[in-house]
Amino acid sequence: MSVADVEGPWVDPNFESSLIERCRENWSVPVSKVSNYVLATFIRQRIALCLVVPEAKQRIAAGYIDDTELNDEELIVAINEAPDA
Repeated sequence: MSVADVEGPWVDPNFESSLIERCRENWSVPVSKVSNYVLATFIRQRIALCLVVPEAKQRIAAGYIDDTELNDEELIVAINEAPDA
């Protein structure tokens, strides 16, 4: 499943940013295929939490590291700051 399956199709906003670009490029990608950095981004932005939080927790439990995060614990921090995680 992808974020699009939970949130619906991507709707372009009236502006551009690296955040918008990152979300748009990964919106329809299965969450099992997105990077830890993108997963943390979706969590911090409160996007499709019912889908991305379980995937993040599974990766953390498995010790999965893909070297895409800005810091070594970015995904853990995002999970800890997520509501009802």
